[in-house]
Amino acid sequence: MLRVGSSAACVACRNLVSTNMGVRFRVPLQKLHPLSRAIHHRYSGNNNPHRTPHRTAARYFTSMSRLPMRPLKPPPRSGGHRYQQQRNFWVASLAARLLRLRYILLGTAVGGGYTAKKTYEEWKEMLPDFSEYNWVIPDFVWELSEQIDLDKLAKALPEMEDMAKLLPDFEKIGENFTFLKSLLSSGVSLGSEVKGASGLHLLLETSGDPALKATDASAGAAHDAGDKQYKKSSDKEKLDQLQEELLRTQLKYQRMLERLEKENKELRKVVLQKDDKGIHQRKVKKSLIDLYSEVLDILSDYDANYNTQDHLPRVVVVGDQSAGKTSVLEMIAQARIFPRGSGEMMTRSPVKVTLSEGPHHVAMFKDSGREFDLTKEEDLAALRHEIELRMRKSVKEGQTVSSETISLSVKGPGIQRMVLVDLPGVISTVTTGMASDTKETIFSMSKAYMQNPNAIILCIQDGSVDAERSIVTDLVSQMDPHGKRTIFVLTKVDLAEKNLASPSRIQQIVEGKLFPMKALGYFAVVTGKGSTGESIDAIKDYEEDFFQNSRLLRDGMLKAHQVTTKNLSLAVSDCFWKMVRESVEQQADVFKASRFNLETEWKNNYPRLRELDRNELFEKAKNEILDEVISLSQVTPQHWESILQKKLWERVSTHVIENIYLPAAQTIDSGTFNTTVDIKLKQWTDKQLPHKALEVAWETLQEEFARFMAEYKGKDQDDIFDKLKEAVKDEGIKRHKWNERALDSLRVIQHNALEDRSITDKPQWDAAIQFMEETLQSRLKDTESVIRDMVGPDWKTRWFNWTNRTPEQHVRNETKNELDRLLKLHDDHTAYLANDEVTTVRKNLEGRGVEVDPVLIKDTWHQLYRRHFLQKALSHCSLCKRGFYYYQRHFVDSELECNDVVLFWRIQRMLVITANTLRQQLTNTEVRRLEKNVKEVLDDFGEDMEKKTQLITGRRVQLAEDLKKVREIQEKLEAFIEALHKEK
Repeated sequence: MLRVGSSAACVACRNLVSTNMGVRFRVPLQKLHPLSRAIHHRYSGNNNPHRTPHRTAARYFTSMSRLPMRPLKPPPRSGGHRYQQQRNFWVASLAARLLRLRYILLGTAVGGGYTAKKTYEEWKEMLPDFSEYNWVIPDFVWELSEQIDLDKLAKALPEMEDMAKLLPDFEKIGENFTFLKSLLSSGVSLGSEVKGASGLHLLLETSGDPALKATDASAGAAHDAGDKQYKKSSDKEKLDQLQEELLRTQLKYQRMLERLEKENKELRKVVLQKDDKGIHQRKVKKSLIDLYSEVLDILSDYDANYNTQDHLPRVVVVGDQSAGKTSVLEMIAQARIFPRGSGEMMTRSPVKVTLSEGPHHVAMFKDSGREFDLTKEEDLAALRHEIELRMRKSVKEGQTVSSETISLSVKGPGIQRMVLVDLPGVISTVTTGMASDTKETIFSMSKAYMQNPNAIILCIQDGSVDAERSIVTDLVSQMDPHGKRTIFVLTKVDLAEKNLASPSRIQQIVEGKLFPMKALGYFAVVTGKGSTGESIDAIKDYEEDFFQNSRLLRDGMLKAHQVTTKNLSLAVSDCFWKMVRESVEQQADVFKASRFNLETEWKNNYPRLRELDRNELFEKAKNEILDEVISLSQVTPQHWESILQKKLWERVSTHVIENIYLPAAQTIDSGTFNTTVDIKLKQWTDKQLPHKALEVAWETLQEEFARFMAEYKGKDQDDIFDKLKEAVKDEGIKRHKWNERALDSLRVIQHNALEDRSITDKPQWDAAIQFMEETLQSRLKDTESVIRDMVGPDWKTRWFNWTNRTPEQHVRNETKNELDRLLKLHDDHTAYLANDEVTTVRKNLEGRGVEVDPVLIKDTWHQLYRRHFLQKALSHCSLCKRGFYYYQRHFVDSELECNDVVLFWRIQRMLVITANTLRQQLTNTEVRRLEKNVKEVLDDFGEDMEKKTQLITGRRVQLAEDLKKVREIQEKLEAFIEALHKEK
């Protein structure tokens, strides 16, 4: 064993290392230290062939780590193996650290996921409850909820919940409107304190408006104070204002609701077409009557001027006013769905009702997704109110009735399938409040529907009045003289039996012997006792009880199949379907031929154009117009400022020269000049300049907008949009109002700019002189043109063009020559001629035989002196080009007092600053406001079909419209015929 600190060990180590590390000069083994030889023999390759000498030595000396050893320096060219060991060690260390890093990352991911989940649940709990707006979600979403991923559906409809927030409480608005209407119509004494206060209090409670509640509180305070003298006129005005406000609010939200429903339909289409995203369309099988009703809806929207006439069957309900035709229709639909009134006209437009059988008794408008539950009285009231609103909306101003059709579908158990059209009642006299042409309009509308050879006419006759007073029977006889498609219905038979002395008269009517009109069948019905609050079930019971106990049925005057609305609806339905089966295929062939003719015309006239209808063309034009408006924001600031500066100077230059510069320049000294200039500039800035600047900016905005639209028009634009774009441009500019608050700030900016007189550098001085020279030369040119017109052509023009002066021009020329001599003698003459000078000039002219008026002399002098003054000002301007040195050091030199240059510099600086201010206001505010106005105009035009029809016209548009409609009708008819054959 070796002792610690032995020098022999150190020598052995050094010898061994020297031996085994590849030293160039090797020492013989016999000359080594004995300890070195021992270590060599023990760990050499002879004893352990698997170990190399340098590795065994390293391991041995590792076990001898307690020995104090000096670090060994590797000999030259012997460090390759040691560097390899160090590199392997760092690779292993790096791998270990990376392994520790993965655990850190794994822990971070787990903790972050838990935090994200917790945050999501907190946000989810903060969202409001939208359960009461479930009706906004399309119906098919609930039907497909088990098959569709709701998260994907939510992505497809991102704005549905936001739209639901905008919907108002229509029930409260309807209640307020109903209360006000009943309050006004029932003749309540508006002067009564108790009734007025209670009515207003009820209105405030139902509306929930804080402003109205404040009004209620003030009214209560006035009541407590004892002021009971309410005037009828003031109360009525308040109620009228409230009623108008409610109507405006209702119409506003009705319009919003229609827009939302339209967007809802488009979203439905988008969702159904996304098959590639996992949402597969499930075909919803439509009933036969629904398919047929869709065809009629398209035809009702079709232009009345199309070539192919509409001969598809439907049941047309006609009758005298208050004959009970609406009540009959309600009995067939098994619900009180129509507005009612006593003696007044309630049906103001055609109402197409599609009846079909279904599990639930519901009603729905064609253009709305809302279902009205006809088993609930509040839904029935809402439906009646909606029909009344639509009727009033369809009637144009100054008219009483409208030809616009309201489409409604009613489904319920036991309802017979058919399509009925309820027309306004035929009247004999136009009463107060009706348009003068109401009678003729109703007649022509009824004839138009009855002229259809396949229409079934349901003629309603009031049995409680004399048959001779009927108007509708003669009208029906003219349209269907043989009675092949007419069904006669006698209403109010209970009243007829009670009032008629001879019941056999009823028998004559239902047998077709009293009227010259012929019919397929005759029916007698009872539609209630006349009370508006009766339910359909009560009316049915009353009708059955009446006919069971009526002597008309007992005595055989009426047959059992001729009574009750139930038998009537069965008969009408059978007749309707018989007519449909007989005529629908023939009508389909007619539309097929019409489609072929229209397609041929399009191919021959517009072979390279797409078939875009009016709505598609409007959307295309809308995008182009919006692009043009957006282009305004791309105008560079330099362009805006140069145009504004140029136009502003053109607008104010005359005032600056005539009212500021010339009066001040004709003063005696520089002090008077500066005082005059300052006073006139202050007056100008306070009164005129800001208004002129805003006018210039507004005109510039209009011109740039028109320029962009004209440039866009040259880029292969369709000229069919010209009228629309011109109307949008005019209406948008008309609606645009400049921000009036900019006037005061602009006045301050201009006033500060004109007060500054310090020209800081020579380039500004030179620019002012150039500006002054250009202005004066322009004015001098105009003045010389005026003088030429006054005196006539000179001798060269007369010689070469063979023209002569007129007598007046000759007098002017002589006067001019005389005044020129005066100016040469008095170069510093004032701007005005003295009276003795005028007399001298006139006498000199008379001496030469020229009679002249003093007014003519002064007028000629004004122009000559103006030219003389401008010429002197220009020469003085040239002298001032070297006057900046004197101006900067405030030297007083009569020849170089360039106050006029300073004035023009002030004007020029004011123009630059004003143009910059107006440019900022244009780009930051007015361009965006104009863009907003144009968007509003386009939205308004897009909702106004009449406006679109006026602005997008031409045979090409009409042909595309006809093609689209005819194709749609033909496809719908073919689908209906296919379904009809399957049903057989």
